[in-house]
Amino acid sequence: MKTGLITGITGQDGSYTAELLIAKGYRVIGAVRQLETARKYLPATLQNERVKLISWDMLDQRCVLDTLQNYHPDEVYNFAAFSSGSGMFDNPIAIGEVNGLAVVRILEAIRLVDSRIRFCQASSREIFGVAMESPQTELTPTNPRSPYGAAKLYADAMIRVYRQHYGLFACSAILFNHESPRRGSGFVTRKITHEAAKIKLGLASELHLGNLAAERDWGFAGDYVRAMWLMLQQEKADDYVVATGKSHTVRELCERAFSRLCLHYQDYVREDSSAYRIVEPLPLVGCIAKANKVLGWTPELEFDELVNLMVDSDLNNLTEQYKYFAKNKG
Repeated sequence: MKTGLITGITGQDGSYTAELLIAKGYRVIGAVRQLETARKYLPATLQNERVKLISWDMLDQRCVLDTLQNYHPDEVYNFAAFSSGSGMFDNPIAIGEVNGLAVVRILEAIRLVDSRIRFCQASSREIFGVAMESPQTELTPTNPRSPYGAAKLYADAMIRVYRQHYGLFACSAILFNHESPRRGSGFVTRKITHEAAKIKLGLASELHLGNLAAERDWGFAGDYVRAMWLMLQQEKADDYVVATGKSHTVRELCERAFSRLCLHYQDYVREDSSAYRIVEPLPLVGCIAKANKVLGWTPELEFDELVNLMVDSDLNNLTEQYKYFAKNKG
């Protein structure tokens, strides 16, 4: 039985990775900051002790070393990080510590404890920043424009150093936007699907968004963590762009989400110029030729199916919440 250690296991990517590893017969260890609160954030599929949660501090080198020595993982998946989106500039020092330097602490601990441990880092398309070409590949020049992107790029560079100089099996998955019903409410995809469901139930009347013409390469988180698992099953460690290779506008996302609920988005969505983000000179879309050729990986869930999945989940959750409050109020 292999052992997989997952940081950030309570988040979207960490929980999908845990489900994938359990399905493949792994023992799964989830490294979290606070044991007492982490368990309640795990999806129902990971409850009933299917995951062993342990407390750790990824900024404490001794703690990272002890964790690897105590649990002897075969594979480590690192999702613990400050989030992208609106928080990319909030705390540059902390972002540098967690998204950058903490990754080096894990690499160094692997080197000292057992260099056979395989490591996969959740990198980000934010390393490209204002992209100099489109689509973006593993060889596209990097040009981060935020502390978040810069910290992710530093981690990627150190992964290559440890791979080339120390011979570690360490990989970076350059993840483009990936969504699911478990996506945080601060991201535009979840904001749209959640508010559309509220409008359908009569709990809201309008949705204010920024530039509806903005384009992104959106995929399903469950597909993306499968690519990361495949990366660690190869004979040779390498870095891969993980994306869909297709871009869609925020307007398309709105149209799909509202039409799923038999609504017209034009009746409810209001474009707010004050919420506009920087317009990209070139589309942010990933080229997955390498992942397809080497890993045999392609995304399975199409854009429309992904949006439908998120809308259905938000509608069901809100309906259940409404029934619960109505029952208790009565």
